[in-house]
Amino acid sequence: MTLGLPANGTFVGRVWRPDRDGPALIARRGAEAVDITCRDVPTMQALLDRDDSAAFAAQAPGESLGSLEALAVASIETPEGAHLLAPCDMQPVKACGVTFVSSMLERVIEEQAKGDPARALAIRERCTAILGDSLRAVEPGSDKALKLKEVLIADGVWSQYLEVGIGPYAEVFSKAQPMASVGFGASVGLHPISTWNNPEPEVVLACDGRGHIKGATLGNDVNLRDVEGRSALLLGKAKDNNASCAVGPMLRLFDDSYGLDDVRNAELTLTVTGTDGYVLNGRSSMSQISRDPEDLVAQTCGEHHQYPDGFFLMLGTLFAPTEDRDVPGEGFTHKLGDVVEISEPALGRLANTVRLSTECPPWRFGTSALMRNLASRGLL
Repeated sequence: MTLGLPANGTFVGRVWRPDRDGPALIARRGAEAVDITCRDVPTMQALLDRDDSAAFAAQAPGESLGSLEALAVASIETPEGAHLLAPCDMQPVKACGVTFVSSMLERVIEEQAKGDPARALAIRERCTAILGDSLRAVEPGSDKALKLKEVLIADGVWSQYLEVGIGPYAEVFSKAQPMASVGFGASVGLHPISTWNNPEPEVVLACDGRGHIKGATLGNDVNLRDVEGRSALLLGKAKDNNASCAVGPMLRLFDDSYGLDDVRNAELTLTVTGTDGYVLNGRSSMSQISRDPEDLVAQTCGEHHQYPDGFFLMLGTLFAPTEDRDVPGEGFTHKLGDVVEISEPALGRLANTVRLSTECPPWRFGTSALMRNLASRGLL
């Protein structure tokens, strides 16, 4: 599994250095990973808070850690030496749900099925017959959306997912605490209570402490369909578990070669390869998102809510797997050992192997551990 990064662009990330007993901030220089950690910029949070983030990353002196692709190979599942980490550190990872029509309908189906995949097919057919593609042209929060809401209530299919899908307020929830996300090559975790689940390939924005968008990367917002389908109040259990948030492979900073319009036009591809030979292919096109990325950032951060250390924001996905894997009518669900690859030409490839959250390496290195480590290295 390679990182698949394009030749151009300003890419930064994080690496675990056993010889430092902690993480380092890296920048891509040609084919090499260069450690640019310094007292002025000891963390990704500090880098993103600079006005000249991209310029600093491109020019800062540092120590070569060798081939970036060699680091990628060394990062698969149970690394013993230097390996890639998720590019976020001090920032919490927030996530937006129900931002695409297709995935919105699947959330409605999950709710109506009460987490039972066997009931989903009949409910999907009924919802499609009523809704069709009529939601695609609806602007969330508009007068047309409010009128459509009245029609759907009368037809008995109104849902809290439609409320955030076409209503004025986006769904924004906490996906992972600072330092909890896993990176390229790591195991990604499913809570063992789940029997119906899937990957969610997404673009992830990196925002600084003022709410400014500084770059983008890829993410897997692992989804437990049965758990969330039983009740939206179980969203925390469905979304935030050990190793359930993957981000990477590296963060592409906004510069003259890449910006927000490129995010708006991003085309993600997904491949799930099972140990049984099963292969699932999917895609998520950002051009079909119903809320603009800037609007989603504004709904996350502003006078109503501040993030002084910045935040990473998953933008949601178009991907909603309905293809049967085993049992007819029950759609897709993961099997342990599945390899999930999420790719985008401008952002590279994020690859992870599916395990149970209880079998993934436990999360031990949190924010306090990071502060102690940086202090011991004279970086604070």
